[in-house]
Amino acid sequence: MSYSNLFTTPPEPTGKYLVVLSPDNFESGLQSIANAIGETTTVSARDFGTSGIDFSQVESNTTLTFPELGIAVVNAPDPQQVSSLEVTVNDGSIPAVSSFEPEYYVYASNTIPDYLIGYRDGVNGIVEKLLTQNESGQSPASSAILATPDFTWGLNATKVNTSRYSGKGIKVAVLDTGLDLTHPDFQGRNINSKSFVSNQAVQDGNGHGTHCTGTATGSVNSQISPRYGIAYNASIYIGKVLNNAGSGTDSQILAGINWAIANQCDIISMSLGRRVAPGEPISQAYEQAAKTALNRNILIVAAAGNESQRPGYIAPVGSPARCPSILAVAAVNSQLQVAWFSNGGNNPPGSSIDIAGPGVDVYSSYPMPTRYKTLSGTSMATPHVAGIAALYAEATGKRGKALWDHLTQTAQHLPFPATDVGAGLVQAPQ
Repeated sequence: MSYSNLFTTPPEPTGKYLVVLSPDNFESGLQSIANAIGETTTVSARDFGTSGIDFSQVESNTTLTFPELGIAVVNAPDPQQVSSLEVTVNDGSIPAVSSFEPEYYVYASNTIPDYLIGYRDGVNGIVEKLLTQNESGQSPASSAILATPDFTWGLNATKVNTSRYSGKGIKVAVLDTGLDLTHPDFQGRNINSKSFVSNQAVQDGNGHGTHCTGTATGSVNSQISPRYGIAYNASIYIGKVLNNAGSGTDSQILAGINWAIANQCDIISMSLGRRVAPGEPISQAYEQAAKTALNRNILIVAAAGNESQRPGYIAPVGSPARCPSILAVAAVNSQLQVAWFSNGGNNPPGSSIDIAGPGVDVYSSYPMPTRYKTLSGTSMATPHVAGIAALYAEATGKRGKALWDHLTQTAQHLPFPATDVGAGLVQAPQ
């Protein structure tokens, strides 16, 4: 049985292209694009200010521009247009245009179906007992870190249960499928929201976004125990960049990043991505956006992806997490072993794992009437890191790259290769 074929989606281009331009010569770069593919209608993110792009006003053949990021999304359906664009980039005569790449569809870093977890764990549990080894060839942990009546196992493992910080004064953006704004645990919170999905409101019709938002910023006093939220006093910025089916496009993700930067968010959490091919170059567009964020002291945290079938197959870190300027998060289970689905840093260039978080059997908020649900995936590990980053931002005043370094320097060492867990398990400030 090939597990990856059951819950992953092959890279699928949208037919548009992401063009990286010099922010200092942005307008001349746009003119070069127009000369290459023909004049088109242009919509600029700058025109929408801090409110963010309204995708209902963007036609399919429109060139969408992000001047602050130095990125344009262009529609080039004619192969001759693509050829002209390639010449414009590669001949080096126009330094204002540095690269272009296909735009792809992007997905929630899909949670692992319960029946697959049960089937896989049942079969491999027998093997592991026989071998007395875990999935990375190391001796297994002696016992699991358990949930208690007051805290989830993830909050216990990361020392959130004893932290005196709450994320007060910190802005955390969660770019995902939205949030259930009617959920009782989020009533009275400072929530700013924007949908980047045409004809869909921020209200979460999927569940993935509500679950991730709950872990990163959920209430200190949930309606039903245990506590699952980390930065319970942070300001929440919800960018719906994936539709209710859990999919979106690079341009929607970039629009969400641009919006979060415009609103001076401190941390951007992205439990989303797509699988990549071995040897595939990093996305220069996402790297440019992430560098812009770091230069403005904003940290982007993203899920590494769930395409592995450990121990037999370790899939490479997905995009955009594989970009060097994005903090890539792997998943571990309650025994602090690498989750069998968690991708690894084995596909240079880029493609490194930076840190790990709890990502198996994670309890958090879910749209009503379900209210709470337990899910697994690097999607669940990522908001643990984002929420704890907010605690450190409050505790230390550090932002951007300094905050990144502090997270990795204070992580709990794990006896696995850095390609699997990076610096180790994220730990909260005390």
